[in-house]
Amino acid sequence: MRRVKHYLVIFGIALLTGCAHFQSKPIVPEQNAAQLENRSLTNTALRVFLETNLHRQLTDWPHPLWDFDMLTLAAFYYHPSLELARAQWHTAQAGIKTASARPNPTLTVMPGYSANPAAMASPWFPAINLDIPIETAGKRSKRLSQAEHLSEAARLNVATAAWQVRSGVRSSLIDAAAAQERVRLLVQQVSLQKELSGVFEQQADAGAIARSEIAAMRVAAQKAQLDLINGQGDLANARSHLAEAIGIPRKALDDAELSFDPLNDFLSLTNLVSDEVRDMALRGRTDVLSALAEYAASEDALRLEIARQYPDVHLNPGYQFDEGEHKWSLGISVELPMLNHNQGPVAEAKAEREESAAKFNALQASVLAAIDRALAACDVSGDNTAALRSLVTESEKQRASAEAQFKAGELERSDFLNAQLEAVTAKLVFLDGQSKLQQATAALEDAVQRPLTGGIFSAEMSPVKQEKTK
Repeated sequence: MRRVKHYLVIFGIALLTGCAHFQSKPIVPEQNAAQLENRSLTNTALRVFLETNLHRQLTDWPHPLWDFDMLTLAAFYYHPSLELARAQWHTAQAGIKTASARPNPTLTVMPGYSANPAAMASPWFPAINLDIPIETAGKRSKRLSQAEHLSEAARLNVATAAWQVRSGVRSSLIDAAAAQERVRLLVQQVSLQKELSGVFEQQADAGAIARSEIAAMRVAAQKAQLDLINGQGDLANARSHLAEAIGIPRKALDDAELSFDPLNDFLSLTNLVSDEVRDMALRGRTDVLSALAEYAASEDALRLEIARQYPDVHLNPGYQFDEGEHKWSLGISVELPMLNHNQGPVAEAKAEREESAAKFNALQASVLAAIDRALAACDVSGDNTAALRSLVTESEKQRASAEAQFKAGELERSDFLNAQLEAVTAKLVFLDGQSKLQQATAALEDAVQRPLTGGIFSAEMSPVKQEKTK
Protein backbone atom coordinates (compact mmCIF):
# COMPACT_ATOMS: atom_id res chain seq x y z
CA MET A 1 0.00 0.00 0.00
CA ARG A 2 2.81 2.39 0.84
CA ARG A 3 4.32 1.87 -2.60
CA VAL A 4 0.97 2.59 -4.26
CA LYS A 5 0.56 5.80 -2.24
CA HIS A 6 4.11 6.81 -3.19
CA TYR A 7 3.33 6.37 -6.87
CA LEU A 8 0.11 8.36 -6.55
CA VAL A 9 1.94 11.29 -4.95
CA ILE A 10 4.56 11.33 -7.73
CA PHE A 11 1.82 11.13 -10.36
CA GLY A 12 -0.09 14.05 -8.81
CA ILE A 13 3.02 16.24 -8.68
CA ALA A 14 3.75 15.48 -12.34
CA LEU A 15 0.23 16.53 -13.29
CA LEU A 16 0.42 19.83 -11.41
CA THR A 17 3.77 20.87 -12.90
CA GLY A 18 2.31 20.80 -16.42
CA CYS A 19 -0.67 23.02 -15.65
CA ALA A 20 -1.06 26.64 -16.74
CA HIS A 21 -1.81 29.28 -14.15
CA PHE A 22 -4.35 32.07 -14.51
CA GLN A 23 -3.11 35.65 -14.60
CA SER A 24 -5.71 38.38 -14.40
CA LYS A 25 -5.51 41.14 -17.04
CA PRO A 26 -8.39 43.49 -16.24
CA ILE A 27 -9.46 46.18 -18.71
CA VAL A 28 -9.72 49.65 -17.23
CA PRO A 29 -11.93 51.74 -19.57
CA GLU A 30 -10.43 55.04 -18.44
CA GLN A 31 -6.86 53.92 -19.08
CA ASN A 32 -7.76 52.39 -22.43
CA ALA A 33 -9.54 55.59 -23.51
CA ALA A 34 -6.51 57.64 -22.45
CA GLN A 35 -4.23 55.45 -24.55
CA LEU A 36 -6.48 55.95 -27.58
CA GLU A 37 -6.51 59.71 -27.02
CA ASN A 38 -2.71 59.82 -26.77
CA ARG A 39 -2.08 58.11 -30.11
CA SER A 40 -0.04 60.36 -32.38
CA LEU A 41 2.21 60.50 -35.42
CA THR A 42 5.17 61.44 -33.21
CA ASN A 43 5.36 58.13 -31.35
CA THR A 44 8.94 56.77 -31.32
CA ALA A 45 7.68 53.19 -31.54
CA LEU A 46 5.78 54.19 -34.69
CA ARG A 47 9.04 55.57 -36.07
CA VAL A 48 10.75 52.20 -35.57
CA PHE A 49 7.81 50.46 -37.25
CA LEU A 50 7.97 52.84 -40.24
CA GLU A 51 11.74 52.50 -40.65
CA THR A 52 11.47 48.71 -40.49
CA ASN A 53 8.79 48.50 -43.17
CA LEU A 54 10.04 51.35 -45.38
CA HIS A 55 13.58 49.94 -45.24
CA ARG A 56 15.09 53.38 -44.73
CA GLN A 57 15.99 55.74 -41.93
CA LEU A 58 13.77 58.72 -41.13
CA THR A 59 16.28 61.45 -40.39
CA ASP A 60 13.67 64.01 -39.31
CA TRP A 61 11.26 63.13 -36.52
CA PRO A 62 8.47 64.04 -36.14
CA HIS A 63 8.37 63.57 -39.89
CA PRO A 64 7.54 66.83 -41.70
CA LEU A 65 5.56 65.30 -44.59
CA TRP A 66 3.24 62.30 -44.55
CA ASP A 67 2.49 60.64 -47.88
CA PHE A 68 0.12 57.80 -48.71
CA ASP A 69 2.59 54.99 -47.98
CA MET A 70 3.53 56.40 -44.57
CA LEU A 71 -0.08 57.04 -43.61
CA THR A 72 -0.97 53.48 -44.62
CA LEU A 73 1.78 52.06 -42.44
CA ALA A 74 0.64 54.27 -39.57
CA ALA A 75 -2.84 52.80 -40.05
CA PHE A 76 -1.36 49.28 -40.03
CA TYR A 77 0.22 50.19 -36.70
CA TYR A 78 -2.79 51.80 -35.04
CA HIS A 79 -6.05 50.65 -36.61
CA PRO A 80 -8.16 48.51 -34.24
CA SER A 81 -9.60 46.29 -36.99
CA LEU A 82 -6.12 44.95 -37.73
CA GLU A 83 -5.50 44.35 -34.04
CA LEU A 84 -8.77 42.40 -33.89
CA ALA A 85 -7.90 40.37 -37.02
CA ARG A 86 -4.49 39.48 -35.58
CA ALA A 87 -6.10 38.43 -32.29
CA GLN A 88 -8.56 36.20 -34.17
CA TRP A 89 -5.64 34.66 -36.08
CA HIS A 90 -3.84 33.91 -32.81
CA THR A 91 -7.03 32.31 -31.49
CA ALA A 92 -7.21 30.11 -34.58
CA GLN A 93 -3.55 29.16 -34.14
CA ALA A 94 -4.31 28.11 -30.58
CA GLY A 95 -7.05 25.93 -32.04
CA ILE A 96 -4.35 23.91 -33.81
CA LYS A 97 -2.88 22.99 -30.41
CA THR A 98 -6.30 21.94 -29.22
CA ALA A 99 -6.92 19.83 -32.31
CA SER A 100 -3.53 18.12 -32.11
CA ALA A 101 -3.99 17.07 -28.47
CA ARG A 102 -4.47 13.39 -27.79
CA PRO A 103 -7.17 12.29 -25.34
CA ASN A 104 -5.94 11.76 -21.80
CA PRO A 105 -6.35 8.43 -20.01
CA THR A 106 -8.68 8.27 -17.03
CA LEU A 107 -7.54 6.90 -13.69
CA THR A 108 -10.11 5.41 -11.34
CA VAL A 109 -9.15 4.57 -7.74
CA MET A 110 -11.65 2.49 -5.72
CA PRO A 111 -10.64 1.84 -2.08
CA GLY A 112 -12.40 -1.13 -0.48
CA TYR A 113 -12.54 -2.52 3.04
CA SER A 114 -13.97 -5.80 4.30
CA ALA A 115 -15.73 -5.70 7.67
CA ASN A 116 -15.31 -9.47 8.20
CA PRO A 117 -12.12 -10.60 6.43
CA ALA A 118 -10.96 -14.19 6.49
CA ALA A 119 -8.53 -15.20 9.16
CA MET A 120 -5.04 -13.77 8.69
CA ALA A 121 -6.21 -11.89 5.53
CA SER A 122 -5.95 -8.15 4.99
CA PRO A 123 -9.31 -6.36 5.23
CA TRP A 124 -8.34 -4.01 2.39
CA PHE A 125 -9.13 -4.67 -1.27
CA PRO A 126 -8.39 -1.40 -3.20
CA ALA A 127 -8.59 -1.32 -6.98
CA ILE A 128 -7.02 0.89 -9.62
CA ASN A 129 -8.36 1.06 -13.20
CA LEU A 130 -7.10 2.95 -16.24
CA ASP A 131 -9.19 3.96 -19.24
CA ILE A 132 -6.86 4.53 -22.21
CA PRO A 133 -8.77 5.91 -25.24
CA ILE A 134 -7.50 5.08 -28.72
CA GLU A 135 -8.93 7.20 -31.55
CA THR A 136 -9.71 5.31 -34.72
CA ALA A 137 -10.27 6.21 -38.39
CA GLY A 138 -7.69 9.02 -38.34
CA LYS A 139 -9.90 11.40 -36.35
CA ARG A 140 -6.98 13.34 -34.92
CA SER A 141 -5.39 14.03 -38.34
CA LYS A 142 -8.73 15.16 -39.76
CA ARG A 143 -9.36 17.40 -36.73
CA LEU A 144 -5.88 18.86 -37.07
CA SER A 145 -6.34 19.50 -40.81
CA GLN A 146 -9.58 21.35 -40.12
CA ALA A 147 -7.90 23.55 -37.49
CA GLU A 148 -4.99 24.32 -39.84
CA HIS A 149 -7.35 25.40 -42.61
CA LEU A 150 -9.28 27.62 -40.19
CA SER A 151 -5.99 29.14 -39.04
CA GLU A 152 -5.01 29.82 -42.65
CA ALA A 153 -8.38 31.48 -43.27
CA ALA A 154 -7.84 33.68 -40.20
CA ARG A 155 -4.33 34.56 -41.41
CA LEU A 156 -5.71 35.62 -44.78
CA ASN A 157 -8.40 37.64 -43.01
CA VAL A 158 -5.58 39.72 -41.51
CA ALA A 159 -4.47 40.56 -45.05
CA THR A 160 -8.06 41.36 -46.03
CA ALA A 161 -8.42 43.65 -43.02
CA ALA A 162 -5.12 45.33 -43.91
CA TRP A 163 -6.32 45.95 -47.46
CA GLN A 164 -9.55 47.44 -46.15
CA VAL A 165 -7.53 49.73 -43.88
CA ARG A 166 -5.37 50.77 -46.85
CA SER A 167 -8.50 51.39 -48.91
CA GLY A 168 -9.95 53.59 -46.17
CA VAL A 169 -6.76 55.63 -45.96
CA ARG A 170 -6.60 56.12 -49.73
CA SER A 171 -10.25 57.14 -50.04
CA SER A 172 -9.98 59.53 -47.08
CA LEU A 173 -6.74 61.01 -48.38
CA ILE A 174 -8.32 61.65 -51.79
CA ASP A 175 -11.22 63.45 -50.10
CA ALA A 176 -8.83 65.46 -47.92
CA ALA A 177 -6.72 66.32 -50.96
CA ALA A 178 -9.75 67.48 -52.92
CA ALA A 179 -11.06 69.47 -49.95
CA GLN A 180 -7.68 71.14 -49.42
CA GLU A 181 -7.40 72.12 -53.09
CA ARG A 182 -11.04 73.26 -53.16
CA VAL A 183 -10.47 75.58 -50.20
CA ARG A 184 -7.41 77.06 -51.93
CA LEU A 185 -9.40 77.75 -55.11
CA LEU A 186 -12.38 79.09 -53.15
CA VAL A 187 -10.11 81.54 -51.34
CA GLN A 188 -9.03 82.83 -54.76
CA GLN A 189 -12.65 82.99 -55.89
CA VAL A 190 -13.72 84.99 -52.83
CA SER A 191 -10.82 87.39 -53.30
CA LEU A 192 -11.66 87.91 -56.99
CA GLN A 193 -15.36 88.36 -56.25
CA LYS A 194 -14.59 91.00 -53.62
CA GLU A 195 -12.25 92.78 -55.98
CA LEU A 196 -14.79 92.64 -58.80
CA SER A 197 -17.51 93.97 -56.46
CA GLY A 198 -15.20 96.84 -55.54
CA VAL A 199 -14.67 97.70 -59.21
CA PHE A 200 -18.43 97.75 -59.82
CA GLU A 201 -18.92 99.91 -56.71
CA GLN A 202 -16.43 102.42 -58.11
CA GLN A 203 -18.18 102.39 -61.48
CA ALA A 204 -21.54 102.94 -59.78
CA ASP A 205 -20.12 105.83 -57.75
CA ALA A 206 -18.83 107.33 -60.98
CA GLY A 207 -22.24 106.94 -62.58
CA ALA A 208 -20.93 104.53 -65.22
CA ILE A 209 -23.42 101.83 -64.26
CA ALA A 210 -26.70 101.70 -62.35
CA ARG A 211 -26.76 100.70 -58.68
CA SER A 212 -29.14 97.86 -59.52
CA GLU A 213 -26.35 96.11 -61.44
CA ILE A 214 -24.28 95.77 -58.23
CA ALA A 215 -26.86 93.51 -56.55
CA ALA A 216 -25.91 90.50 -58.67
CA MET A 217 -22.23 91.03 -57.80
CA ARG A 218 -23.05 91.17 -54.09
CA VAL A 219 -25.05 87.94 -54.30
CA ALA A 220 -22.20 86.25 -56.16
CA ALA A 221 -19.68 87.46 -53.55
CA GLN A 222 -21.87 86.21 -50.69
CA LYS A 223 -22.30 82.86 -52.40
CA ALA A 224 -18.53 82.56 -52.86
CA GLN A 225 -18.02 83.34 -49.17
CA LEU A 226 -20.63 80.73 -48.20
CA ASP A 227 -18.96 78.18 -50.50
CA LEU A 228 -15.64 78.89 -48.78
CA ILE A 229 -17.17 78.34 -45.33
CA ASN A 230 -18.73 75.05 -46.50
CA GLY A 231 -15.44 74.05 -48.11
CA GLN A 232 -13.55 74.67 -44.88
CA GLY A 233 -16.12 72.53 -43.06
CA ASP A 234 -15.68 69.78 -45.66
CA LEU A 235 -11.91 69.95 -45.19
CA ALA A 236 -12.20 69.58 -41.40
CA ASN A 237 -14.60 66.68 -41.90
CA ALA A 238 -12.29 65.01 -44.43
CA ARG A 239 -9.31 65.27 -42.10
CA SER A 240 -11.43 63.76 -39.30
CA HIS A 241 -12.30 60.82 -41.56
CA LEU A 242 -8.63 60.43 -42.46
CA ALA A 243 -7.71 60.32 -38.76
CA GLU A 244 -10.40 57.69 -38.22
CA ALA A 245 -9.07 55.65 -41.15
CA ILE A 246 -5.60 55.70 -39.57
CA GLY A 247 -6.89 54.94 -36.08
CA ILE A 248 -5.74 58.13 -34.36
CA PRO A 249 -7.63 61.06 -32.80
CA ARG A 250 -8.37 64.09 -34.98
CA LYS A 251 -5.90 66.30 -33.07
CA ALA A 252 -3.02 64.01 -34.09
CA LEU A 253 -3.29 65.37 -37.66
CA ASP A 254 -3.30 69.04 -36.66
CA ASP A 255 0.45 69.52 -37.02
CA ALA A 256 0.95 66.97 -39.80
CA GLU A 257 1.53 68.16 -43.35
CA LEU A 258 -0.01 65.72 -45.79
CA SER A 259 1.25 64.85 -49.24
CA PHE A 260 -1.60 64.66 -51.74
CA ASP A 261 0.29 62.93 -54.54
CA PRO A 262 -2.45 60.34 -55.20
CA LEU A 263 -4.70 63.17 -56.43
CA ASN A 264 -2.26 63.88 -59.25
CA ASP A 265 -1.55 60.24 -60.07
CA PHE A 266 -3.47 59.53 -63.27
CA LEU A 267 -3.44 55.88 -64.20
CA SER A 268 -3.60 54.29 -67.62
CA LEU A 269 -6.36 51.70 -67.30
CA THR A 270 -5.92 50.11 -70.71
CA ASN A 271 -4.65 46.76 -69.45
CA LEU A 272 -7.16 46.43 -66.63
CA VAL A 273 -9.92 44.92 -68.75
CA SER A 274 -7.96 41.80 -69.66
CA ASP A 275 -9.10 38.32 -68.68
CA GLU A 276 -5.78 37.89 -66.89
CA VAL A 277 -6.60 40.69 -64.49
CA ARG A 278 -10.01 39.24 -63.74
CA ASP A 279 -8.48 35.81 -63.24
CA MET A 280 -5.92 37.24 -60.83
CA ALA A 281 -8.67 38.85 -58.77
CA LEU A 282 -10.89 35.76 -58.78
CA ARG A 283 -8.04 33.52 -57.66
CA GLY A 284 -5.70 35.81 -55.78
CA ARG A 285 -7.76 38.13 -53.56
CA THR A 286 -7.14 37.35 -49.91
CA ASP A 287 -10.85 37.09 -49.13
CA VAL A 288 -11.21 34.59 -51.99
CA LEU A 289 -8.29 32.54 -50.65
CA SER A 290 -9.76 32.76 -47.15
CA ALA A 291 -13.11 31.49 -48.44
CA LEU A 292 -11.29 28.58 -50.12
CA ALA A 293 -9.57 27.76 -46.82
CA GLU A 294 -12.91 27.85 -45.02
CA TYR A 295 -14.38 25.50 -47.63
CA ALA A 296 -11.46 23.11 -47.13
CA ALA A 297 -12.13 23.27 -43.38
CA SER A 298 -15.78 22.38 -44.01
CA GLU A 299 -14.66 19.33 -46.00
CA ASP A 300 -12.37 18.32 -43.13
CA ALA A 301 -15.32 18.72 -40.75
CA LEU A 302 -17.37 16.37 -42.94
CA ARG A 303 -14.52 13.82 -43.05
CA LEU A 304 -14.29 14.03 -39.26
CA GLU A 305 -18.01 13.41 -38.74
CA ILE A 306 -17.89 10.46 -41.14
CA ALA A 307 -14.89 9.10 -39.21
CA ARG A 308 -16.86 9.42 -35.98
CA GLN A 309 -19.19 6.72 -37.30
CA TYR A 310 -16.42 4.36 -36.28
CA PRO A 311 -16.22 4.04 -32.49
CA ASP A 312 -13.05 4.62 -30.54
CA VAL A 313 -11.46 1.81 -28.56
CA HIS A 314 -10.85 2.05 -24.82
CA LEU A 315 -8.26 -0.12 -23.10
CA ASN A 316 -9.04 -0.77 -19.44
CA PRO A 317 -6.08 -2.24 -17.56
CA GLY A 318 -6.72 -2.68 -13.86
CA TYR A 319 -5.12 -3.79 -10.62
CA GLN A 320 -6.70 -4.90 -7.34
CA PHE A 321 -5.18 -5.83 -4.03
CA ASP A 322 -7.80 -8.30 -2.80
CA GLU A 323 -7.27 -9.30 0.85
CA GLY A 324 -3.60 -10.04 0.30
CA GLU A 325 -3.85 -11.22 -3.32
CA HIS A 326 -2.58 -9.18 -6.27
CA LYS A 327 -5.03 -9.33 -9.17
CA TRP A 328 -4.48 -7.87 -12.65
CA SER A 329 -7.05 -7.41 -15.41
CA LEU A 330 -7.24 -6.03 -18.96
CA GLY A 331 -10.52 -4.96 -20.51
CA ILE A 332 -11.51 -3.49 -23.87
CA SER A 333 -14.61 -1.32 -24.32
CA VAL A 334 -16.14 -0.12 -27.58
CA GLU A 335 -19.24 1.97 -28.16
CA LEU A 336 -21.81 -0.04 -30.11
CA PRO A 337 -23.29 2.02 -32.98
CA MET A 338 -26.68 0.38 -32.73
CA LEU A 339 -29.11 3.27 -32.19
CA ASN A 340 -27.42 5.80 -34.48
CA HIS A 341 -24.50 6.04 -36.87
CA ASN A 342 -23.76 9.75 -36.35
CA GLN A 343 -26.22 10.57 -39.14
CA GLY A 344 -27.22 13.95 -37.68
CA PRO A 345 -23.71 15.49 -37.41
CA VAL A 346 -22.82 14.07 -40.84
CA ALA A 347 -25.91 15.71 -42.37
CA GLU A 348 -25.07 19.01 -40.65
CA ALA A 349 -21.48 18.88 -41.93
CA LYS A 350 -22.70 18.23 -45.48
CA ALA A 351 -25.08 21.18 -45.28
CA GLU A 352 -22.34 23.42 -43.90
CA ARG A 353 -20.08 22.39 -46.79
CA GLU A 354 -22.81 23.34 -49.26
CA GLU A 355 -23.25 26.65 -47.44
CA SER A 356 -19.50 27.31 -47.62
CA ALA A 357 -19.54 26.57 -51.36
CA ALA A 358 -22.47 28.95 -51.86
CA LYS A 359 -20.61 31.69 -49.96
CA PHE A 360 -17.57 31.20 -52.17
CA ASN A 361 -19.68 31.39 -55.33
CA ALA A 362 -21.40 34.56 -54.08
CA LEU A 363 -18.02 36.11 -53.26
CA GLN A 364 -16.61 35.48 -56.74
CA ALA A 365 -19.78 36.85 -58.31
CA SER A 366 -19.48 40.01 -56.21
CA VAL A 367 -15.82 40.37 -57.24
CA LEU A 368 -16.75 40.21 -60.92
CA ALA A 369 -19.53 42.76 -60.41
CA ALA A 370 -17.17 45.07 -58.51
CA ILE A 371 -14.58 44.92 -61.30
CA ASP A 372 -17.18 45.70 -63.97
CA ARG A 373 -18.66 48.50 -61.89
CA ALA A 374 -15.25 50.04 -61.16
CA LEU A 375 -14.12 49.80 -64.78
CA ALA A 376 -17.32 51.49 -65.94
CA ALA A 377 -16.84 54.27 -63.38
CA CYS A 378 -13.21 54.70 -64.43
CA ASP A 379 -14.23 54.88 -68.09
CA VAL A 380 -16.90 57.53 -67.48
CA SER A 381 -14.77 59.51 -65.02
CA GLY A 382 -11.78 59.35 -67.33
CA ASP A 383 -13.74 60.76 -70.28
CA ASN A 384 -15.29 63.41 -68.06
CA THR A 385 -11.93 64.41 -66.62
CA ALA A 386 -10.39 64.65 -70.08
CA ALA A 387 -13.19 66.97 -71.22
CA LEU A 388 -12.86 69.09 -68.07
CA ARG A 389 -9.11 69.28 -68.54
CA SER A 390 -9.72 70.75 -71.99
CA LEU A 391 -12.07 73.28 -70.41
CA VAL A 392 -9.39 74.27 -67.89
CA THR A 393 -6.81 74.58 -70.64
CA GLU A 394 -9.11 76.79 -72.71
CA SER A 395 -10.12 78.98 -69.75
CA GLU A 396 -6.46 79.38 -68.78
CA LYS A 397 -5.66 80.51 -72.33
CA GLN A 398 -8.45 83.08 -72.14
CA ARG A 399 -7.18 84.27 -68.76
CA ALA A 400 -3.65 84.65 -70.10
CA SER A 401 -4.96 86.52 -73.15
CA ALA A 402 -7.08 88.79 -70.94
CA GLU A 403 -4.08 89.49 -68.71
CA ALA A 404 -1.98 90.47 -71.71
CA GLN A 405 -4.73 92.76 -73.02
CA PHE A 406 -5.22 94.30 -69.58
CA LYS A 407 -1.53 95.07 -69.23
CA ALA A 408 -1.58 96.59 -72.70
CA GLY A 409 -4.51 98.79 -71.68
CA GLU A 410 -6.84 97.13 -74.19
CA LEU A 411 -9.15 95.53 -71.61
CA GLU A 412 -11.00 96.87 -68.58
CA ARG A 413 -10.15 95.52 -65.13
CA SER A 414 -13.62 94.09 -64.66
CA ASP A 415 -13.29 91.97 -67.80
CA PHE A 416 -9.86 90.76 -66.64
CA LEU A 417 -11.27 89.80 -63.24
CA ASN A 418 -14.15 87.96 -64.92
CA ALA A 419 -11.65 85.97 -66.99
CA GLN A 420 -9.78 85.04 -63.80
CA LEU A 421 -13.05 84.02 -62.14
CA GLU A 422 -13.95 81.78 -65.09
CA ALA A 423 -10.52 80.11 -64.87
CA VAL A 424 -10.95 79.43 -61.14
CA THR A 425 -14.49 78.13 -61.70
CA ALA A 426 -13.22 75.77 -64.41
CA LYS A 427 -10.54 74.49 -62.02
CA LEU A 428 -13.17 73.85 -59.34
CA VAL A 429 -15.29 71.85 -61.76
CA PHE A 430 -12.22 69.96 -62.96
CA LEU A 431 -11.27 69.22 -59.34
CA ASP A 432 -14.60 67.46 -58.77
CA GLY A 433 -14.09 65.33 -61.85
CA GLN A 434 -10.50 64.61 -60.88
CA SER A 435 -11.60 63.48 -57.41
CA LYS A 436 -14.26 61.17 -58.88
CA LEU A 437 -11.66 59.61 -61.18
CA GLN A 438 -9.35 58.97 -58.25
CA GLN A 439 -12.16 57.41 -56.21
CA ALA A 440 -13.09 55.23 -59.20
CA THR A 441 -9.45 54.17 -59.48
CA ALA A 442 -9.41 53.37 -55.77
CA ALA A 443 -12.57 51.27 -56.23
CA LEU A 444 -10.83 49.38 -59.04
CA GLU A 445 -7.87 48.74 -56.75
CA ASP A 446 -10.28 47.35 -54.19
CA ALA A 447 -11.96 45.15 -56.79
CA VAL A 448 -8.72 43.53 -57.98
CA GLN A 449 -7.11 43.94 -54.54
CA ARG A 450 -3.79 45.03 -55.96
CA PRO A 451 -2.03 48.40 -55.66
CA LEU A 452 -1.90 49.97 -59.12
CA THR A 453 1.03 52.06 -60.29
CA GLY A 454 1.21 53.53 -63.78
CA GLY A 455 -1.45 51.17 -65.10
CA ILE A 456 0.39 47.98 -64.09
CA PHE A 457 0.42 45.94 -60.92
CA SER A 458 3.14 46.62 -58.41
CA ALA A 459 4.57 44.02 -56.07
CA GLU A 460 1.97 42.38 -53.90
CA MET A 461 1.70 43.77 -50.40
CA SER A 462 2.22 41.45 -47.43
CA PRO A 463 0.17 43.14 -44.70
CA VAL A 464 -0.01 39.92 -42.71
CA LYS A 465 3.67 40.31 -41.91
CA GLN A 466 3.26 43.88 -40.71
CA GLU A 467 3.42 43.13 -36.97
CA LYS A 468 3.23 46.00 -34.54
CA THR A 469 6.49 46.89 -32.86
CA LYS A 470 6.20 46.03 -29.20
